[in-house]
Amino acid sequence: MAAPSGADAPPPVPLTVRPRAAVFDVNETLSDTAALRARLHALGAPAERLHARFLPSVLRDGFARTFAGEPVPFRRVAQDVLRADLGARGVREHLDRDLEEAVEFALGAFSEFTVHPDVPAGVRRLRAAGVELTAFTNGSGAQCEELLERAGVRAEFSHVLSVEVPGVWKPHPGAYAHALSVGGRPAGEVLFVAVHPWDLDGAARAGFRTALVEREGRPYPSASRTPDLSATGVDALADLVLALP
Repeated sequence: MAAPSGADAPPPVPLTVRPRAAVFDVNETLSDTAALRARLHALGAPAERLHARFLPSVLRDGFARTFAGEPVPFRRVAQDVLRADLGARGVREHLDRDLEEAVEFALGAFSEFTVHPDVPAGVRRLRAAGVELTAFTNGSGAQCEELLERAGVRAEFSHVLSVEVPGVWKPHPGAYAHALSVGGRPAGEVLFVAVHPWDLDGAARAGFRTALVEREGRPYPSASRTPDLSATGVDALADLVLALP
């Protein structure tokens, strides 16, 4: 069950009808980033600490550049984050290779990412029930395509989108507007699915219905708009969606 929304959010309207479409965030929502941890460990770096820092740091810097009016590609931000973390005192001394080589080696993990075990069955059930699916990432569209192909679920998705096209990162309103323009449906008919409260909050403010995938049981931020649905995985979310008329 989701936590209460922020004080500025309107009272939620119960979700009583099955959404006609669903838009899935990709990084951590669909993808398991364990391969990055493995590569950091192979470099001799403190893998657990740097892995935990990586995506929050990339998102922080990507958001900052977007709202400053000069967004940059995900890969460039990721390179800068890894360069700073791997080049820090107490870390670089333990690397088994040159800093720039280490950065590129770590980024190679993206070509090894898998989807979470709960994803394939969940997306197949949703698509079989007539829910149109879209994947929408702040990262590389090509890498998202490859991720879904490796998982054998690319055919379940009508669209694979990246913020590379609108030129602004989620949660900028322009990013969500792009997803709606491609899908061609009103926001109220589309369920936005993510593990990140900031993404769900942004989508809700753009008019989407929202669903939280919470695999770790973390409390939901009180300042963010409450998701309409909450489940422990995509397969469990499919149960909730398919139970709606």
